[in-house]
Amino acid sequence: MHEHGLINDLMRRIMRAAEAEKAERIVAVSVWLGAFSHMSSNHFREHFNRASVGSLAEGARLDITTSDDIHDSAAADVLVTGIEVETER
Repeated sequence: MHEHGLINDLMRRIMRAAEAEKAERIVAVSVWLGAFSHMSSNHFREHFNRASVGSLAEGARLDITTSDDIHDSAAADVLVTGIEVETER
């Protein structure tokens, strides 16, 4: 259940950023998974792919960086570090 809320929050932030850029499509999303985020790359990918169906992010490439630094101040977090969008030409 924790993952569901986390992904929904991330999707809201991603969609707000895309709207601010007047995006027609989200091409790629870069995320950083902290050592204590309890999410593997594959697990995050599954949740993201499910949550993005029908949105501008459906089919977006995911660039995932995982950290094993338990002393990082964001070790429990999942952070969006970048969004690549396609805008009207």
